[in-house]
Amino acid sequence: MTDDTAESDRIEQREVRLAKRKRLLEQGVEAYPVGVPITTTIAELRERFSDLEADVATGERAAVAGRIVHLRNTGKLCFAALQAGDGSRIQAMVALDAVGEESLAEFKSLVDLGDQLFVAGEVITSRRGELSIRADDWRIASKALLPLPNLHTELSEETRVRSRYLDLIARPDARRMVFARAAAVASLRSTFAKRGYIELETPMLQTQQGGASARPFRTASHAYDTDLYLRIAPELFLKRAAVGGLERIFEINRNFRDENPDATHSPEFAMLEAYEAFSDYRGMADLTQELVQQAAIAAGGSAEVTWFDGTRFDVGGDWDRISMYPSLSEAAGIEITPQTPLAELVALTDRLEIEVPHPIRGKYVEELWEHFVKGSLERPTFVMDFPVDTSPLVRDHRTIPGVVEKWDLYVHGFELATGYSELADPVIQRHRFVEQAALGATGDPEAMRIDEDFLRALEFGMPPTGGMGMGIDRLLMVLTGETIRETILFPLVK
Repeated sequence: MTDDTAESDRIEQREVRLAKRKRLLEQGVEAYPVGVPITTTIAELRERFSDLEADVATGERAAVAGRIVHLRNTGKLCFAALQAGDGSRIQAMVALDAVGEESLAEFKSLVDLGDQLFVAGEVITSRRGELSIRADDWRIASKALLPLPNLHTELSEETRVRSRYLDLIARPDARRMVFARAAAVASLRSTFAKRGYIELETPMLQTQQGGASARPFRTASHAYDTDLYLRIAPELFLKRAAVGGLERIFEINRNFRDENPDATHSPEFAMLEAYEAFSDYRGMADLTQELVQQAAIAAGGSAEVTWFDGTRFDVGGDWDRISMYPSLSEAAGIEITPQTPLAELVALTDRLEIEVPHPIRGKYVEELWEHFVKGSLERPTFVMDFPVDTSPLVRDHRTIPGVVEKWDLYVHGFELATGYSELADPVIQRHRFVEQAALGATGDPEAMRIDEDFLRALEFGMPPTGGMGMGIDRLLMVLTGETIRETILFPLVK
């Protein structure tokens, strides 16, 4: 069927269904009633009567509602498969001897595939063993004016992300994603609660971008007559809270970055950040491992997760920890250290035809590391000790000159989380901000700006603190094997 033919068919079906809606209203029947008198859910019935044999009448009544995903009218008996939001189904049997001739005729003429239908009657099993309700009462709970897509044909990716409501109706994996995400996020909160953390909410509208290296979205407030930014990270406000004495804190909320979307990036995404006083980046690595493993168990029952395509992926056990410079040196076959001259790094990236977006030493090192090492990391691995000039909010390494106490967690070839020993010295932090501002002046749109209010807060003394950030959408990628557009319920699309 061509697109034009399909659209013509949809228009025709909509007109037919609008006429049915009109008939209902003319009969004094609500096409969209405020409610229907259900007594239980489809899932509860399926669980309660899971062991019934074929062709059994239970003698018990039930009243349920669900979307019609299969409809068959055969003379004196009509069959409708009703689907609940969790995907559970039950068969409704509307028979002449139970509802009468007039009601059966109305059912055949008014009810369509896709309608939300209420039925009440005896719980039985059919001769084929299908759990059913033999209806003696039915009514439309919501009249569908547009037809469902063919549930036996896979939806295109564009349809899935643009019309997620259809995806949720048609595709079990779409529903599984929603429930897996809910279970994972609930697990994160539970793990934090057990560790004595409290959940905070910080501003999404900010007068200054900060907390990460990223291009922000800009907006404005007419009431305040000022330019504003959608936040790229909650970090600087959470650290203000740490200065105020809140020692174990976390936030799960939305971040916004004006970046190109791909399989692991979305302009709007959910982020977890957490800070713990008197911890460091090693302690936050331990915390992150526990968070991910507990989320895997909550979402799928095991630390060995089963992706939606059937692949099994183990996130259990203790994860490897490697250092950036030694791992790069080994993979490249030459020694690269924090003191390697910039000219040598430039020559190497030129020879390998690697583009470096911003010409600072740390960027060259990180791009080289991604070229040589990143793709080999399948199991969860903490990559420790990053260049100082790419990490302006992180404290210097306590023993290794030229690097900072930062890790990135890589899983299946992409970055899932990052962790720091936080920079608490306001003098050094100001110097780092000045360096970032200089980069911004040369055209780097991701460079941070000098945040005077944050610096003033640091001058009141932030305790030694460990911090971590993890993308919730990427966590679901780890747990399901899907791309980021599938893990976000309603992703931004053109």
